[in-house]
Formats: sequence, structure tokens, C-alpha cells
Amino acid sequence: MHKAPKWYWWASGAALLWALAGCYAYYSQVSMTADDLAKLSQAQRDIWMLMPKWVIGAYAVAVWSALAGAVGLLLRRRWALLLFFISLIGIAVQFGWTFMATPLLAVMGLSAAAFPLFIFVAGIAMLLLSRHATRRGWLS
Repeated sequence: MHKAPKWYWWASGAALLWALAGCYAYYSQVSMTADDLAKLSQAQRDIWMLMPKWVIGAYAVAVWSALAGAVGLLLRRRWALLLFFISLIGIAVQFGWTFMATPLLAVMGLSAAAFPLFIFVAGIAMLLLSRHATRRGWLS
């Protein structure tokens, strides 16, 4: 296995922090109480109530596999690539449903897509990082 450059460790650490933030967001969303739901706008509450369990499952797959992938990067394991690929599929399923099966864009406008788009791009970046590291021989 080849020595990874310093930037790889910084990028892997950033991936870990990003994945931890995603896991926190997931936990915060699935553990919302009735009081928490009441604090949301009516549109957000309606969309949350429409969300099927399989979409919540896709969300879980997205964040937890990204976390495992980030740990894999730090451990320099090749399986990080597969986990980031699985995470990206989870992201696509979750946001695909959100934007195609709900009136989110009509209610909240195009700006509602900005952060989900950033999440998707970050998922691609982590996948590309792990692919690059695999090709360079930094992962075993």
C-alpha cells in the first residue's frame, strides 16, 4: 500500500465530519416529537407526514453508509468505495422521492433544492475521493 498524501487525511477527516453531521440530521428528523413537528411550517409538516418508511430507510442508508465509508477512508480500506456508492444511491432515492412525489418545489421554491443538491455533490465527491485513493493504491 502506498503512502497517502497529507491532503488525503484532511479530506477523509472532512468526510467523517460531514457524515457525522448527516447522521445527526437523520437522528434529529426521525426522533421528532409532536412538539417538534408543530414548529415546522404547515408545508414542511405535510411533506414529512407524506414520507413513506422506505424513503426514511433510504435516508438511513445514505447517512450510515457514508459514515462507514468515511471510517473506511481513515482506515484506508477499499470497501469505502462501495459504501460511498451505496450512500449516493440512498441520497438519490431519498431526494428523488422528495422532489418528484411532493409539492416541495411548488410550495417552497427552487431554493429548496439547493442544499439537497449540495448533499448530492458532496456524495459524488466522497465517491470520487475513494475511487481516486483506490486507484493510487492508498486503500487496501
